[in-house]
Amino acid sequence: MPKVRVHNVTISLDGFAAGPNQRLDAPFGDGVGWGDDLHSWFMSATKDAAAGRTGTDVEYFVRGDRNIGATIMGRNMFGPQRGAWEDESWQGWWGDNPPYHHDVFVHTHHLRPALEMNGGTTFHFTDEPLETVLRRAFDAADGKDVRIGGGAAVIRQYLRAGLIDELHLAIAPILIGRGERVLDNLGEGIDGYRVSELVSSPNVTHATLVRR
Repeated sequence: MPKVRVHNVTISLDGFAAGPNQRLDAPFGDGVGWGDDLHSWFMSATKDAAAGRTGTDVEYFVRGDRNIGATIMGRNMFGPQRGAWEDESWQGWWGDNPPYHHDVFVHTHHLRPALEMNGGTTFHFTDEPLETVLRRAFDAADGKDVRIGGGAAVIRQYLRAGLIDELHLAIAPILIGRGERVLDNLGEGIDGYRVSELVSSPNVTHATLVRR
């Protein structure tokens, strides 16, 4: 049975996945950079996996791509623009050949035509309800699992609705103090989950939540 999964989402010890004021020159918000103390484990795991090295962080990193047939993300993860599109020149953070290589569904209140990229990635922009987008993603995944890529707000929405089967968080030993949390204001939505794995590496603690 195909699943809905979240992988490799890094949060600080006080629960923040991003700082405030996300924008073009600060994709993760003020005080949080790509490759800094929050995300250094991910960068190292990426290099180690490419070099054929193994380890706890590499294993969790690699899991994130196994058997994934479609991805769902929020507008903030796709790009820094807010509100109506000034134009359609922005095509994501990842260049001409994004790393997905399958259909990606972007939640947004401001629609635009589907964007086909090199390597098999097509971004679909939708304002449909979560359940409708998830059905479309499962259809596109053709029997494989669907990944909720982020950001924090989209993950929270799917958690509140009880639609995520597996959630992997990498908890970094740093404090950010402000910004956007993943596990925030979930209400009864979090009651249906339990911690199935808690594994530490020298860099982060990997926590996996699954349905009860």
